[in-house]
Amino acid sequence: MLKETLKWRLQYKPEKIRWEDVAHEAETGKIYRAKYCDKLGRPVLVMRPGFMNTNSTSGQIKYLVYCMENALMNLNQGQEQMVWLVDFQGWSMGSVSVKVTRETAHILQDHYPERLGLGILYNPPKIFESFWTIVKPFLEPKTYKKVKFVYSDDLKSQKVMEEIFDLDKLDTAFGGRNTAGFDYQAYAQQMKEDDIRKSNFLDSSCSSSPPPSILSESHQLESPGLDHDSSTSDEGGLSSSEEATPRNMECIDEKIQELSLRQKDVQVDEAAVAAKQVH
Repeated sequence: MLKETLKWRLQYKPEKIRWEDVAHEAETGKIYRAKYCDKLGRPVLVMRPGFMNTNSTSGQIKYLVYCMENALMNLNQGQEQMVWLVDFQGWSMGSVSVKVTRETAHILQDHYPERLGLGILYNPPKIFESFWTIVKPFLEPKTYKKVKFVYSDDLKSQKVMEEIFDLDKLDTAFGGRNTAGFDYQAYAQQMKEDDIRKSNFLDSSCSSSPPPSILSESHQLESPGLDHDSSTSDEGGLSSSEEATPRNMECIDEKIQELSLRQKDVQVDEAAVAAKQVH
């Protein structure tokens, strides 16, 4: 996997993405790095799928990669994982893109292995359960087991948030006491400053040492003190020998397309035969 990741990085060049390349994707705050970390010091990426503002799959993925790289650049010493905090405000099935979802799973699992320490789905609507059923086969068991479903009207869920975050720093949208919210202009300035730091680092290093975002996926870190396996998400799923990874799904899609083309060819042949019989 590391070999494939290195190949991907050489081709995609994620370290070359700059704020100016993705600024338009960030205008609504659909993804941003929070100013706070969790209690273990892990950076937090806030995701708001109900705030989608573009239809470009490549643009959305480029912005996701930019945010991942930025979060990794801001890792605290000794920390290698991050937290995804997903806010379902404004979300509907109309916000769903299976293509983007599958590509997101591919990017996360194949090129940023073991970087997700915890994923919190905050106030997902009932209808999301159907979407989760679709998404889950794209994920490896070790990935979806890191997902927690949290609800603002559930006391047990709120205790989970108190265990993970400092409520004085956590956004009010997630049950915290921080009223600052997302400020696009302030965030843009922060990202530009981070880009300068990254450029300076890349220019000064030019060494054989790989950047922190491609450290070996062999680091299988488990966070102490907190149970980050999902107790509220369903426990089913595919075994490691059966799991439908993004690559497997691509193969299935190709087979379906091949069958569809064959079916069309058969229909054309049958129509030609029928026309000859008429004449």
